[in-house]
Amino acid sequence: MPLLPRRFERLQAVLNRRMADLTVLLEAVDKPHNLSAVLRTCDAVGVLEAHAVSLPGRTRTFNDTARGSQKWVALRPHASGAEAVAVLQQQGFKVYGTHLGVNAVDYRSCDFTGPTAFVLGAEKWGLGEATAAAVDQALFVPMGGMVQSLNVSVAAAVLLFEALRQRQAAGLLPTAGEGVPAERRQELLFSWAYPEVARWCRQQGRPYPPLDAEGAITEPLPRTVKMRH
Repeated sequence: MPLLPRRFERLQAVLNRRMADLTVLLEAVDKPHNLSAVLRTCDAVGVLEAHAVSLPGRTRTFNDTARGSQKWVALRPHASGAEAVAVLQQQGFKVYGTHLGVNAVDYRSCDFTGPTAFVLGAEKWGLGEATAAAVDQALFVPMGGMVQSLNVSVAAAVLLFEALRQRQAAGLLPTAGEGVPAERRQELLFSWAYPEVARWCRQQGRPYPPLDAEGAITEPLPRTVKMRH
């Protein structure tokens, strides 16, 4: 079944607005509805990929949930929060942790126009000590009621949409794919357009075949390969 031109144009338009320099790191957030909600927000804002550390003993539940939620936003696993923070810092991100420490600042006073990563923990535990110590800046969302914190998916939405607002105001939102490296963008476009073919190519260790301007695959494939979109 050929890919409809309108569908291909929609995939291209979404990828044109994706941002590789904005992400979230979730620590011990294993509840399926919270994990899925954060990834949906990432998709809505234009985040390219997210990062997460699962609770010990909950890896299977975490992986099952992630597989069902990351069709449009990849979720990268990490062994520990501190290790994940270090990886993000090495990639050039300024890492902000949601943590009510003595040095925490109101999120509205921060500049999120550069490479930004938000680290959020589960409501019950918050961030681990090692993770909280590793971030570049602790921040908080001011609360006016009796509760001290928001649900993790709500907090993620507040922070991500503030970053989006700041970037839009500064004229920094990508519109033509400049927010993602070209090679990565082409890989994502193919895997979104032809997920079954992309899976087969990965299993075979083959590069993805090229697409023409209308989104059609330009190389012949075995008849056994499904063309489901």
